[in-house]
Amino acid sequence: MSASYRQPGVVLTDHRFTVPLDHADPAGETIELYAREVVAGDKAHQELPWLLYLQGGPGFGANRFVGRQAWLGRALKEFRVLLLDQRGTGHSTPANRQTLPLRGGPAAQADYLAHFRADAIVRDCELVRREVTGGAPWTVLGQSFGGFCTVNYLSTAPEGLTAALITGGLPSLDAHADDVYRAAYPRIERKVTAHYARYPQDVERARRIADHLLNRDVVLPNGYRLTVEAFQSLGVLLGGSEGSHRLHFLLEEAFVRTPHGPELSDAFQEEAQALLSYAGHPLYALVHEAIYGQDERPTAWAAERVRAEFPQFDAAKALAGDGPLLFTGECVHPWMFETDPALRPLRETAELLAARTGWPRLYDPARLAANEVPAAAAVYHDDMYVDTAHSLETARAIRGLRTWVTDEFEHDGVRAGGPRVLDRLLALTRDEA
Repeated sequence: MSASYRQPGVVLTDHRFTVPLDHADPAGETIELYAREVVAGDKAHQELPWLLYLQGGPGFGANRFVGRQAWLGRALKEFRVLLLDQRGTGHSTPANRQTLPLRGGPAAQADYLAHFRADAIVRDCELVRREVTGGAPWTVLGQSFGGFCTVNYLSTAPEGLTAALITGGLPSLDAHADDVYRAAYPRIERKVTAHYARYPQDVERARRIADHLLNRDVVLPNGYRLTVEAFQSLGVLLGGSEGSHRLHFLLEEAFVRTPHGPELSDAFQEEAQALLSYAGHPLYALVHEAIYGQDERPTAWAAERVRAEFPQFDAAKALAGDGPLLFTGECVHPWMFETDPALRPLRETAELLAARTGWPRLYDPARLAANEVPAAAAVYHDDMYVDTAHSLETARAIRGLRTWVTDEFEHDGVRAGGPRVLDRLLALTRDEA
C-alpha cells in the first residue's frame, strides 16, 4: 500500500513497482523500483497530467526535495510529478559493494549490471507509466544522463510521451566512448584555464598540493588513498554553476602547520573525501562508460586511454616545468577502483564491464528523424560534462526538437535556474517561445 505524507505545500506518496531484470525475459527474475509522487497541497485531489523526472548520473537516485525546491515548484503548478529512482539507485534495488555479492562473483555481477543502461530504464518507465497513469502518456524531464534516457524514450516508446524535456543531456547518437573523451579533455582544459584566470592564486596552491601528494602517501579518514590523479579529479566541480568557487575555497584551506611541518588540513581532507568517494553512487563508476557502448567494441577504460593523448594533464610533467597543474573531471579511471574503499571490492567486475562487447544500440536515428513528440532541450554552451557539438548534432537529427542554447548556466542549470529553465522548455514545446 502506498503511504502519503506532507511537507510544506506538497503531498508526497511513496510507490513501489516490480519490473523484470531483463525485459527480454519478462517471466524471469524481477527487481523492485521506488518512486516518490509529489503534488501541490492545494491540488492533491485534482486530475493533473503527470511529469516523470529522470535524474542525471548514471547511478544517482532522484532528488530528495524539501517542499518546492529548484524546478519542482514550477512543475507543481500544472503537473503531478513522479521522482523515479532508476534501477540500481536510491531505493530501487541498489547496486553497490554490499549488495552485488548477492549476485555471485564478478562475472555474474557484470552480467547483472549490463541491464542497468538507458534502454532498460526506459522499459521500466513504460511499465511504471501504465500503473501510475492508467496508460495515459506523460511528460518526461531528463537531466544529463536522464536526457540520454529521454532520447532513448523517443527512439523506442514515443507513444508514452506527451512531451520530452531535456536539460544538458543530448547524447551523441553514434559516438564511441573514445570520441566522447577525445572531445571532453579540451573542454576540461578550458574550464581549468578559466578557473585559474578567476583565481590566479590557485595555480601555486594546486601545484603545492600536487607536489605534496607526489612525495607522500596520503590516506583520507575514510580510507581513500589520495593520489595526485585523485586530487586532479576534483576538477569535476568545474562543470557546476558554483564549482569554480567551491574548488577555490577547498584549495585555500589545504595546508596547516604542524610539529612535523605542513600537512593537509583535516578540513581539506574531510571535504575532499566527500567529493571523491563513490560510496553513495558506485553505479556511476561501474557503468559510466557503458552508457556509450553501442557496438562490438569494448569501452576498455576509454577516459584513461584517451588521457594519454593529452600529456598536458600529466601532473609530474607539469611540476617539472612552470606551467599550471590541470584538473580533470567527468571521467572514470581504473585506479579509482584501487583508491576508493567503496569501489575496491568491485574492481574485477568493473574490468569485465570495460571489456564487454556487443552492447545493443540505444538510439534509432530513423525513428528520431520521424519524431512527432513535442521536444525541447537546454544546451549549455561549453558544457563540461556533455559535448555541445555532439548535442547540437543530435538536436538536428531529432525532428521537431527545439533547442535553447545558453551560457547563462552550467551543466546543473536545472538546479541553479530550475523554474526558468523548465518554464522555457515547456514554452518551446508549446510554441510559446
